[in-house]
Amino acid sequence: MQLRKKILLVEDDPNFGMVLKAFLEIKKFNVTLCNDGGEAFQIAKNQVFDFLILDVMLPNKDGFSIAQELKENGIKTPFVFLTARILKEDKVKGFELGALDYLEKPFDPDILYLKIQALLSKETEIILDDDIINYEIGNFKLDVVKRVLVLNDIETKLTYKESELLKMLIVFRDNILLRSQALSEIWGDDNYFTTKSMDVYITKLRKYLKKDTENNIEIQNVHGKGFRLVIA
Repeated sequence: MQLRKKILLVEDDPNFGMVLKAFLEIKKFNVTLCNDGGEAFQIAKNQVFDFLILDVMLPNKDGFSIAQELKENGIKTPFVFLTARILKEDKVKGFELGALDYLEKPFDPDILYLKIQALLSKETEIILDDDIINYEIGNFKLDVVKRVLVLNDIETKLTYKESELLKMLIVFRDNILLRSQALSEIWGDDNYFTTKSMDVYITKLRKYLKKDTENNIEIQNVHGKGFRLVIA
């Protein structure tokens, strides 16, 4: 069974919000509706979504501020603005903040649906460069040739799989590292037993990364997909 894509819909008009939520749910999306900007920011910061739909004019925190602060927190969830503000400078600001589109009200919901489908179908392309041997995350330095993780001149020797998995997580930082991709490249197979093995290695890496007390480095589970390395 294919998991439904999760959308955070931020809209302060309760009637319009419920109508749009119902429409997107008919289209098989899992929709969380929020009508307060401050609350929406906390939800988007602490939960994993596939897509955000942000109104601009909101109580407590406007849509532009939400987008800016999510960006500052290293959250790169794709988003569009959906708003009645049609001034050119507002549109320019929206795109400068990283919006994939700026839709003016009123609009055709089928057009919104098609845009979301097109944007979600684009996978993030990240190329692994085998020529790079040194990586950094927080105060850690990783040498993938020596398979050594260094923190404050203290070395921790890693196994091959630990080193390769951490490298991939660092390269994909703030983006989702698909479980299937990591299993294929490191374990050479994607089955029940290798999946369980990978979970053990993720637990080990989490213990290592907790030693950097100056940075809150997290390996987040992304349900049904894989993992994401972030500095929270």
